[in-house]
Amino acid sequence: MRALLQRVSRADVSVEGAVLGEIGSGLLILVCAMQGDSSDQAERLAAKVAKLRIFKDEAGRMNRSLSDVAGSALIVSQFTLAADTSRGNRPGFSSAAPPDEGKALYEEFAAAVQALGIPVATGRFGADMQVSLVNDGPVTIWVEA
Repeated sequence: MRALLQRVSRADVSVEGAVLGEIGSGLLILVCAMQGDSSDQAERLAAKVAKLRIFKDEAGRMNRSLSDVAGSALIVSQFTLAADTSRGNRPGFSSAAPPDEGKALYEEFAAAVQALGIPVATGRFGADMQVSLVNDGPVTIWVEA
């Protein structure tokens, strides 16, 4: 699984003008299941995200995790993280998991993050979503499991 983490002071996701999920301080997590991924990758990615030390401590150093700062997670599915741009000008997405598998792994990932005690909000898998955020830092980190 792949994820793009953005440290945010706030973020929300909406579909057709209706807000589905919103958070204050925490992480916007754009996530993509890849072909061959399993529940193990979803669990490992959730644990890594919860423990990744990318929040400032008292000295201003990135030394605290999402769990440490009692932050929230807005988790949005984004199959375009599987883009292959190595040939031509049109990205290919054949390395993304098929939709049914992708949805199941997305839901497993969100549930695993929540099981770690992190408040979770989500988008809608497969929907045309609008995501708004205020990137804090900015801090943007690419993670794979």
